[in-house]
Amino acid sequence: MPKISNKGRNIPSSPIRKLVPYSDQAKKKGIDVLHLNIGQPDIESPIESIEGIKKNDLKLLKYEYSQGSYEYRTKLSNYYSKHNIDVTPEDIIVTVGASEALSFTFSSICDPGEEIIIPEPFYANYNGFAMASNVKVIPITSKIQDNFSLPSISSFEEKINKNTKAIFLCNPCNPTGYVYSKDEILEIGSLAIKHDIFIVVDEVYREFIYGNNKHFSVLEEKKFYNNAILIDSSSKRYSLCGARSGCIVSKNHDFLGACLKFALARLSPQH
Repeated sequence: MPKISNKGRNIPSSPIRKLVPYSDQAKKKGIDVLHLNIGQPDIESPIESIEGIKKNDLKLLKYEYSQGSYEYRTKLSNYYSKHNIDVTPEDIIVTVGASEALSFTFSSICDPGEEIIIPEPFYANYNGFAMASNVKVIPITSKIQDNFSLPSISSFEEKINKNTKAIFLCNPCNPTGYVYSKDEILEIGSLAIKHDIFIVVDEVYREFIYGNNKHFSVLEEKKFYNNAILIDSSSKRYSLCGARSGCIVSKNHDFLGACLKFALARLSPQH
């Protein structure tokens, strides 16, 4: 019998998916299940979105530009401008959810065996995306006693070596809910500049903040433009997770060019 690859055997399964059969069995027994295991907002999708799908009069569903339609990217850049993020459509690549955005990012900034530093606890599937791209995750523990705030800069610096390509944050953090402050983002971004590495920030939950904390985007600081990569998902924001609408945003066009090659490999008009 043919054998699958070592990568295929060793890539971690999603712990979220492992829980689904148990919840399904409980539901069949009439048990009320409260889901704390998946990032699906518990609010209805906007009626305008549903009606827009129903009333669509497309005669042909054609290939789109690999970076996403210019009209949509323009609307995204207008959205970001309201959050003090100055980007243009040329700074954006549309992806199939934030998951594809992360896969493109890891593959574009890392060669096999290179490393990305991530504070833990972190979204479990980051491990899977990294392994699929032959990238090694180097965790740094954030502590519940500190409310899962950013670990000390010295703890990051101790982990940086010749194989380090990026520091990765999720802000607000999934699963802890911690919102990194402006000072923390400035501090970790400055460290990335110092060591000439990328600072990648998953900002999918930007508008899921409950309290007085204010979100500060890594792309609000112009001095980070060469190093910063923003990962986002509008489908998460509008409770349209099944739409799988994500994006990569960066002012580093060498990086975006590499991502676009992966996008072209995914969706080529010749295939």
